[in-house]
Amino acid sequence: MDEAWIEKAIEGYQRMERLIADFDKALAAVDVTVHSPDGLVTVVVAADGKIKDVVIADDARDRSPRELSRSVHAAVGAAADAAAWARQKLYRETFGDYPPLGSR
Repeated sequence: MDEAWIEKAIEGYQRMERLIADFDKALAAVDVTVHSPDGLVTVVVAADGKIKDVVIADDARDRSPRELSRSVHAAVGAAADAAAWARQKLYRETFGDYPPLGSR
């Protein structure tokens, strides 16, 4: 076996391990805030998809439960989309130098 090749492989593996750890930390640390179209509901979501906060506006008390439900549903759906967008952006920033598997 070529020891230089083995050393290079080990270094590559260690670099990838660090990138994965950094990516995982970033997923939990990056937050995105979204609002329902009517502004009644605000959701803060991390890039890993975990909802960190939900805020219902004071104006919601004047709305029917059905209206409020639609607002919550819209905000949570937008939060899921925002988390996916943030995850993809972080992925490109972290692993952009690596071609996708199977692309060779």
